[in-house]
Amino acid sequence: MNGTAFSFTLNGTAAVALPSGALLLPSERLLCISDLHLGKSERMARRRGVMLPPYETRATLDRLALDLDATQPACVVALGDSFDDLAASEALDPEDRARLVALQDGRRWIWIEGNHDAGPNAQDGEGHASLTVAGLTFRHIAEPGAAPGEVSGHYHPKFGLPGFGDRRPCFLLDASRLVLPAYGTYTGGLDARDPALRSLLADRALAILTGSRAIPVPLPGAQRVGQRV
Repeated sequence: MNGTAFSFTLNGTAAVALPSGALLLPSERLLCISDLHLGKSERMARRRGVMLPPYETRATLDRLALDLDATQPACVVALGDSFDDLAASEALDPEDRARLVALQDGRRWIWIEGNHDAGPNAQDGEGHASLTVAGLTFRHIAEPGAAPGEVSGHYHPKFGLPGFGDRRPCFLLDASRLVLPAYGTYTGGLDARDPALRSLLADRALAILTGSRAIPVPLPGAQRVGQRV
Protein backbone atom coordinates (compact mmCIF):
# COMPACT_ATOMS: atom_id res chain seq x y z
CA MET A 1 0.00 0.00 0.00
CA ASN A 2 3.02 2.20 -0.60
CA GLY A 3 3.20 3.57 2.94
CA THR A 4 -0.07 5.47 2.62
CA ALA A 5 -2.09 3.32 5.04
CA PHE A 6 -2.08 3.23 8.86
CA SER A 7 -1.59 -0.10 10.67
CA PHE A 8 -2.83 -0.78 14.20
CA THR A 9 -4.10 -3.56 16.46
CA LEU A 10 -7.64 -3.76 17.82
CA ASN A 11 -8.50 -6.38 20.43
CA GLY A 12 -5.48 -8.42 19.36
CA THR A 13 -6.26 -8.31 15.63
CA ALA A 14 -3.96 -6.57 13.16
CA ALA A 15 -5.83 -4.07 10.99
CA VAL A 16 -5.03 -1.45 8.37
CA ALA A 17 -6.90 1.84 7.79
CA LEU A 18 -6.70 2.61 4.08
CA PRO A 19 -6.62 6.20 2.76
CA SER A 20 -9.93 5.55 0.98
CA GLY A 21 -11.78 4.91 4.25
CA ALA A 22 -11.81 1.11 3.92
CA LEU A 23 -10.55 -1.21 6.66
CA LEU A 24 -8.38 -4.25 5.88
CA LEU A 25 -7.81 -7.29 8.10
CA PRO A 26 -4.85 -8.93 6.36
CA SER A 27 -4.93 -12.18 8.36
CA GLU A 28 -8.58 -12.72 7.41
CA ARG A 29 -8.31 -11.34 3.86
CA LEU A 30 -11.30 -9.19 4.83
CA LEU A 31 -12.12 -5.70 3.56
CA CYS A 32 -14.74 -3.62 5.38
CA ILE A 33 -16.45 -0.48 4.09
CA SER A 34 -19.26 1.50 5.67
CA ASP A 35 -22.09 3.80 4.61
CA LEU A 36 -21.86 3.55 0.83
CA HIS A 37 -25.37 5.05 0.49
CA LEU A 38 -25.67 3.71 -3.05
CA GLY A 39 -28.62 5.17 -4.91
CA LYS A 40 -28.80 8.39 -2.88
CA SER A 41 -29.53 10.56 -5.92
CA GLU A 42 -32.43 8.27 -6.91
CA ARG A 43 -33.83 8.32 -3.38
CA MET A 44 -33.56 12.12 -3.14
CA ALA A 45 -35.41 12.50 -6.45
CA ARG A 46 -38.09 9.97 -5.46
CA ARG A 47 -38.76 11.29 -1.97
CA ARG A 48 -37.98 15.00 -2.17
CA GLY A 49 -37.96 15.92 -5.84
CA VAL A 50 -34.32 17.03 -5.44
CA MET A 51 -32.28 16.35 -8.56
CA LEU A 52 -28.63 15.48 -7.94
CA PRO A 53 -26.18 14.32 -10.64
CA PRO A 54 -26.85 10.55 -10.78
CA TYR A 55 -23.23 9.44 -10.72
CA GLU A 56 -22.52 8.86 -7.03
CA THR A 57 -23.10 5.10 -7.21
CA ARG A 58 -20.69 4.74 -10.12
CA ALA A 59 -18.06 6.88 -8.40
CA THR A 60 -18.34 4.86 -5.19
CA LEU A 61 -18.10 1.55 -7.05
CA ASP A 62 -15.09 2.82 -9.02
CA ARG A 63 -13.30 3.63 -5.76
CA LEU A 64 -14.27 0.27 -4.28
CA ALA A 65 -12.97 -1.54 -7.36
CA LEU A 66 -9.56 0.05 -6.83
CA ASP A 67 -9.47 -1.11 -3.20
CA LEU A 68 -10.52 -4.62 -4.18
CA ASP A 69 -7.83 -4.80 -6.86
CA ALA A 70 -5.19 -3.57 -4.39
CA THR A 71 -6.11 -5.85 -1.47
CA GLN A 72 -7.67 -8.94 -3.14
CA PRO A 73 -9.93 -9.81 -0.19
CA ALA A 74 -11.71 -13.14 0.11
CA CYS A 75 -14.50 -11.45 2.09
CA VAL A 76 -16.11 -8.00 1.97
CA VAL A 77 -18.18 -6.65 4.86
CA ALA A 78 -20.43 -3.70 3.99
CA LEU A 79 -21.14 -2.18 7.40
CA GLY A 80 -24.68 -0.91 6.90
CA ASP A 81 -26.39 1.94 5.03
CA SER A 82 -24.95 0.38 1.90
CA PHE A 83 -28.06 1.68 0.11
CA ASP A 84 -29.82 4.94 0.79
CA ASP A 85 -32.97 2.89 1.36
CA LEU A 86 -34.14 -0.58 0.36
CA ALA A 87 -36.00 0.75 -2.67
CA ALA A 88 -32.72 2.25 -3.91
CA SER A 89 -31.18 -1.23 -3.96
CA GLU A 90 -33.94 -2.30 -6.36
CA ALA A 91 -33.65 0.83 -8.51
CA LEU A 92 -29.92 0.64 -9.28
CA ASP A 93 -29.01 1.52 -12.84
CA PRO A 94 -28.50 -1.76 -14.77
CA GLU A 95 -24.89 -0.86 -15.49
CA ASP A 96 -24.22 -0.15 -11.82
CA ARG A 97 -25.95 -3.39 -10.83
CA ALA A 98 -23.78 -5.35 -13.26
CA ARG A 99 -20.68 -3.65 -11.85
CA LEU A 100 -21.67 -4.60 -8.31
CA VAL A 101 -22.25 -8.21 -9.35
CA ALA A 102 -18.80 -8.29 -10.94
CA LEU A 103 -17.19 -6.93 -7.77
CA GLN A 104 -18.89 -9.64 -5.70
CA ASP A 105 -17.81 -12.47 -7.97
CA GLY A 106 -15.54 -15.05 -6.34
CA ARG A 107 -15.66 -13.65 -2.81
CA ARG A 108 -17.92 -13.80 0.23
CA TRP A 109 -19.98 -10.60 0.49
CA ILE A 110 -21.76 -9.66 3.70
CA TRP A 111 -24.33 -6.89 4.04
CA ILE A 112 -24.70 -5.66 7.63
CA GLU A 113 -28.08 -4.03 8.17
CA GLY A 114 -28.11 -0.27 8.79
CA ASN A 115 -30.80 2.20 9.74
CA HIS A 116 -31.29 3.15 6.07
CA ASP A 117 -31.37 -0.45 4.83
CA ALA A 118 -32.79 -2.41 7.74
CA GLY A 119 -33.79 -5.58 5.92
CA PRO A 120 -32.78 -7.75 2.96
CA ASN A 121 -31.71 -5.78 -0.10
CA ALA A 122 -32.13 -6.78 -3.73
CA GLN A 123 -28.47 -7.76 -4.24
CA ASP A 124 -26.61 -11.04 -3.87
CA GLY A 125 -24.67 -11.83 -0.71
CA GLU A 126 -25.44 -12.56 2.93
CA GLY A 127 -27.42 -10.33 5.26
CA HIS A 128 -26.60 -10.05 8.97
CA ALA A 129 -27.50 -7.73 11.85
CA SER A 130 -23.91 -8.07 13.08
CA LEU A 131 -20.90 -10.30 12.51
CA THR A 132 -17.99 -11.43 14.69
CA VAL A 133 -14.67 -12.30 13.03
CA ALA A 134 -11.21 -12.69 14.62
CA GLY A 135 -12.24 -11.06 17.89
CA LEU A 136 -13.92 -8.10 16.19
CA THR A 137 -17.68 -7.48 16.11
CA PHE A 138 -19.00 -5.61 13.09
CA ARG A 139 -22.26 -3.70 13.52
CA HIS A 140 -23.71 -0.54 11.99
CA ILE A 141 -24.20 1.62 15.09
CA ALA A 142 -21.82 1.62 18.06
CA GLU A 143 -23.30 0.40 21.33
CA PRO A 144 -22.29 2.16 24.56
CA GLY A 145 -20.53 -0.32 26.81
CA ALA A 146 -19.88 -2.77 23.97
CA ALA A 147 -17.27 -5.45 24.50
CA PRO A 148 -13.77 -4.63 23.19
CA GLY A 149 -13.31 -5.11 19.48
CA GLU A 150 -16.39 -3.29 18.16
CA VAL A 151 -16.21 -1.97 14.58
CA SER A 152 -19.05 0.32 13.49
CA GLY A 153 -20.04 3.11 11.10
CA HIS A 154 -23.23 5.23 10.91
CA TYR A 155 -21.91 8.61 12.11
CA HIS A 156 -19.81 9.59 9.06
CA PRO A 157 -17.09 11.12 11.29
CA LYS A 158 -15.02 14.02 9.95
CA PHE A 159 -12.12 15.93 11.41
CA GLY A 160 -9.61 18.53 10.26
CA LEU A 161 -6.43 20.28 11.34
CA PRO A 162 -5.04 23.72 10.51
CA GLY A 163 -3.19 23.48 7.23
CA PHE A 164 -5.12 20.44 6.03
CA GLY A 165 -7.96 22.39 4.42
CA ASP A 166 -11.52 21.19 4.91
CA ARG A 167 -12.47 18.50 7.40
CA ARG A 168 -11.83 15.04 6.04
CA PRO A 169 -13.73 11.80 6.63
CA CYS A 170 -11.87 9.90 9.32
CA PHE A 171 -11.67 6.70 11.30
CA LEU A 172 -12.02 7.05 15.08
CA LEU A 173 -9.95 4.62 17.13
CA ASP A 174 -9.34 3.93 20.79
CA ALA A 175 -8.15 0.83 22.62
CA SER A 176 -11.46 -1.02 22.32
CA ARG A 177 -13.45 0.26 19.34
CA LEU A 178 -13.23 1.66 15.82
CA VAL A 179 -15.71 3.87 13.97
CA LEU A 180 -15.37 3.93 10.17
CA PRO A 181 -15.88 6.95 7.92
CA ALA A 182 -18.56 7.00 5.25
CA TYR A 183 -17.25 5.45 2.04
CA GLY A 184 -20.00 6.79 -0.23
CA THR A 185 -19.67 9.78 -2.54
CA TYR A 186 -22.76 11.77 -1.49
CA THR A 187 -22.38 11.73 2.30
CA GLY A 188 -22.16 14.51 4.82
CA GLY A 189 -20.54 14.07 8.19
CA LEU A 190 -20.49 14.66 11.93
CA ASP A 191 -17.55 16.43 13.54
CA ALA A 192 -15.52 13.86 15.46
CA ARG A 193 -15.56 16.11 18.55
CA ASP A 194 -19.35 16.10 18.74
CA PRO A 195 -20.50 14.63 22.08
CA ALA A 196 -22.48 11.91 20.28
CA LEU A 197 -19.19 10.54 18.97
CA ARG A 198 -16.65 11.69 21.53
CA SER A 199 -18.61 10.11 24.37
CA LEU A 200 -18.16 6.68 22.78
CA LEU A 201 -14.37 6.91 22.87
CA ALA A 202 -11.71 6.86 25.55
CA ASP A 203 -9.83 10.07 26.36
CA ARG A 204 -6.78 8.95 24.39
CA ALA A 205 -8.32 8.35 20.97
CA LEU A 206 -7.13 8.91 17.43
CA ALA A 207 -8.76 10.40 14.37
CA ILE A 208 -7.24 8.78 11.27
CA LEU A 209 -7.77 11.22 8.43
CA THR A 210 -8.44 9.86 4.95
CA GLY A 211 -7.29 11.34 1.65
CA SER A 212 -4.07 10.74 -0.26
CA ARG A 213 -2.76 8.94 2.84
CA ALA A 214 -4.13 7.88 6.21
CA ILE A 215 -2.91 10.34 8.86
CA PRO A 216 -3.38 9.58 12.60
CA VAL A 217 -3.85 12.59 14.87
CA PRO A 218 -4.89 12.86 18.54
CA LEU A 219 -8.60 13.50 18.96
CA PRO A 220 -9.39 16.45 21.25
CA GLY A 221 -12.16 16.44 23.82
CA ALA A 222 -15.83 16.99 23.01
CA GLN A 223 -17.26 20.32 22.05
CA ARG A 224 -20.62 21.53 20.81
CA VAL A 225 -20.55 21.41 17.04
CA GLY A 226 -23.16 21.24 14.29
CA GLN A 227 -24.19 18.05 12.58
CA ARG A 228 -24.12 17.55 8.81
CA VAL A 229 -25.40 14.10 7.84
